[in-house]
This record gives sequence, structure tokens and C-alpha cells, in this order.
Amino acid sequence: MGVWRELILELPASQVERWSDALLDVGALSVQAEDADAESPDEQPIFGEPGLPVAQAGWTRTRLTALLEERADPPVLLAAAASALGETGPLPPYTVRELADRDWVSASQAQFEPIPVGKRLLITPTWHLDAERARGHDAGREIIVLDRGLAFGTGSHPTTHMCLLWLSEHLRPGQSVIDYGCGSGILAIAAAKFGGTPVCGIDIDPQAVESARDNAQANAVALDLRTTSQPLPAPADVVVANILANPLKVLAPVLSTLVRPGGHLILAGLLDRQAEEVAACYPEIALTPYASLEGWTCLAGRRG
Repeated sequence: MGVWRELILELPASQVERWSDALLDVGALSVQAEDADAESPDEQPIFGEPGLPVAQAGWTRTRLTALLEERADPPVLLAAAASALGETGPLPPYTVRELADRDWVSASQAQFEPIPVGKRLLITPTWHLDAERARGHDAGREIIVLDRGLAFGTGSHPTTHMCLLWLSEHLRPGQSVIDYGCGSGILAIAAAKFGGTPVCGIDIDPQAVESARDNAQANAVALDLRTTSQPLPAPADVVVANILANPLKVLAPVLSTLVRPGGHLILAGLLDRQAEEVAACYPEIALTPYASLEGWTCLAGRRG
């Protein structure tokens, strides 16, 4: 069985692109950049939203992971990349992780188990669907079939889970719904499964909208899907936005106007310590914590 290697560096944002290109030029099979502070209080979201320009081109601390073939010598490859860049000082600190060759498809699928949400919903990848039905786990539940894709939203993250739980407990058939920042479309699909109509999903990323469209088709629900460059829909009975704290603050005027009088607003993607600050940006809606899970808060409120 072969062994693959990952060469892992931590670099400032200004150095990521040049080192990525150099590592690929000297033989790395692929290079991945990610926030070194991801899933911590220092996580830095990089996005563009209406009225909010992209503030920076990369993360302050970036983890760069280069995949190397079995025969590659990590320090030699790193030295070659440094030479190509004209770097004459010490090599940047690095670590090496070995990856045994394996059935990567099966290994990837094994990471995604069915996710029950409350008593009314089950989210499952396609490869688990038949087994879940055979076990009777779908009894009395709506099923969302969702395979991991490029857009955010599989139901496993606490913020998504809390939004799904709110919809399962409070959404009434016939209520209109807007999912702002829809990603994979999971919240919009759940809303449609629970009888919401019409249901609109909005995202800044056209690729996310396409992913949501594919997932809606796979789950046999009708969604109105659009990007933020298109006209906004009419105000809805329920507006849910599972994004991040900063864009939720910037988007407060937009999201507030999308909630019809007497309608509900559900906000997620914020840490517990950010809840009060985000809620203060929505004076027309009395937002209070609906749930807290693993350090994340979901706010919910009703427009008067």
C-alpha cells in the first residue's frame, strides 16, 4: 500500500499565492489554503455582501497544505520552492503528515452519517438512504437527501442544526419563507418539506445557487432561487439567515425589510458572545436567543 504525504506550512496572507504557485511548479500534486484559526473565536470570514466590500485577500494566518506523491521528499521539495522564489533565508516552519493509500471514496462517505433533527426531519446522504428506510428511521420524518458539495450546509454544523430545529418546530404550512445565504439550499428545502410556500433561496455565490437548485430537484421541492444581484422577493412570513455575525450586522436593513409585519426572523452563524451585538442591529424585531449549541447562538424574533 502506498503512502501519500502532506506538507503543511503556516504563512501570512501576502505569501500564500506565491508559495502555492512555487510548490505546484516543483511537483506538489495540489495545494489547499485555509484559515489557520478556523472554528475558533479568531476565525476570519472572507466574503462579499451587498454594501460590504471584500476587506482582505486572505487570512492573517493561513494554513497551506501541499499534497505530495509517495516518492517526493518534503524538505527537498520545499527547498526547491524556496529557491524558485529567490528565498535565501531559513525555510518556513513546516510539518509533514503521512496519508496511507486507501479507498478515498468509501472513506469520504463514511464521514457523513444520517443526521436526525428533532422528531420531524432526517438528513441523509444518498448512500445511506436505503439502509435508513430499512431500519425505519424515516418513520414520521421528512427526509432530505443531501450529499456533500461545494456549498455550505449539510445539517451537521450547529448553526444549521438550530435553524432546522426552529423550522421543524415553528413553521406552519402555507407560510412564505426566505432563506438568505442559502448555500446548499438545506434550510429552504426543509422549509418546503414542512409546507412552506413560496420558498425563496438567495445567495451571493452563483455556484451555491446552482448547488441549491440541484438539491431541490433531488428532493422534489420547488424553490425560487436567485443571486443577490437579482431583485429581492416580497417580504415573507419567515426569514432565516445562517451566515456570520459581521454580514448579519451589515445586512440588518435588508433582512429587516424582508420580514413582513407579524413575521419571524431567525439569525444564525454567530458565536454566543456576538448575540447581543447582532440583536441590537435589529431594533424593529425583538430578537432573543432561541438556542445555543457548542458555543453558537441562534436568535429568533417577531416583527411587530
